[in-house]
Amino acid sequence: MEPRLGPGAAAPRLGWPAQLLWVSALSSAVSSPAPPSPRTSYNLGRSVLGLDKCNACIGTSICKKFFKEEIRFDSWLATHVELPLGYLPSYPANYSDDSKTWRPVEISRLVSTQQHEISDRRICASAAAPKTCSIERVLRKTGRFQKWLQAKRLTPDLVQGLPSPLLRCPSQRLLDRVVRRYAEVADAGSIFMDHFTDRDKLRLLYTLAVNAHPILLQIFPGAEGWPLPKYLGSCGRFLVSTSTSPLQEFYAAPPDQAADLAHQLLRILESLRSNDLNYFLYFTHVDASMFGIFNNGHLFIRDASALGVIDRQEGSPAAARAAENQDIFSCLGAGCQAGLPPCDAVPEKQSVVLVCRQVLPQLLQGKFPSAVQEQIDVLLAKCGEGARPDPEVLEAASQLKSILRPLRTCDPRFAYRYPDCRYNDKF
Repeated sequence: MEPRLGPGAAAPRLGWPAQLLWVSALSSAVSSPAPPSPRTSYNLGRSVLGLDKCNACIGTSICKKFFKEEIRFDSWLATHVELPLGYLPSYPANYSDDSKTWRPVEISRLVSTQQHEISDRRICASAAAPKTCSIERVLRKTGRFQKWLQAKRLTPDLVQGLPSPLLRCPSQRLLDRVVRRYAEVADAGSIFMDHFTDRDKLRLLYTLAVNAHPILLQIFPGAEGWPLPKYLGSCGRFLVSTSTSPLQEFYAAPPDQAADLAHQLLRILESLRSNDLNYFLYFTHVDASMFGIFNNGHLFIRDASALGVIDRQEGSPAAARAAENQDIFSCLGAGCQAGLPPCDAVPEKQSVVLVCRQVLPQLLQGKFPSAVQEQIDVLLAKCGEGARPDPEVLEAASQLKSILRPLRTCDPRFAYRYPDCRYNDKF
């Protein structure tokens, strides 16, 4: 199978180095010969992906795969190697776990409407350095990182001022989970950072500052039932994660498929709001490209960068005023002005309102018989109305889910629940 450009590839919104490139598998593994021209892969990795500009990737699983040539680029890209970074929105490639069985992947930027382009110059300017400088050296000298070097445990004061919604008001329980599940260090599993090297700490801090998506994949893994794809590896710039088609590609889907996807999305919102770990996960903004569909019909969150987390079990420390903790790490991915509300101001209905208002109407409009369509439209209007009390919004979403459930069909197109759906109403 030849790799292809992903349907959801978009123009970059982040500049180097605070960009996060997403290496996303487009289908299941297939047995195929290794792609040609490994030297082209090596050169592309150096000149286009920037592996010759910064040591951030050294020692990580993704870097090892690049230099073991277990991630290779198609030979047709050779003509593009000298193009400036960002010329192409995405690059097709092949990925392997054993250098024998390969699957097509796509390397593209992980984009967000809340993120702005930045460049090396911003980091250099923060240290009054020339236009070019050692990014790693500048970041190592910051006051924040010096505190990280001395820390034995990741505590809320160490992440205050970082722009990620994940870290708006983190509990100690959540930060311990981040450290314990951080996969890019040896002997992961401890809540203490004694086993972290200086570079491990800088890499984790940089990733949290730029885009927390890969961290969320690790602390809320799909293998434990969370609606997120499997984490395969990353560094500060790259993320390897399974992916497929963005939800907007299914706006013209037939009624039964549209009903199935909408039903899945509403169930996901329920699981984010109510789960065994007692974390409340909520979206700060949404668009259809943030959700993706596997080839078995299963829907998941393909971009978790806009997810905030509130710990209902332990509670969260009061967030300090952003200006008090602002530094260069506050400006790597969000332009220094995160604009996040206090955690106690986030309503239960927030994610539902956003999805009912900005995603579901395009997926469900004009798909069903008039009587059913009228019911759907009325409920969409109710659950998308932010002025309504939380219970009314959540009840409208629940009623909508109940209407959509029997509109789904049970056939092989929905392999994630077929053939179980033939024998059990649960599916």
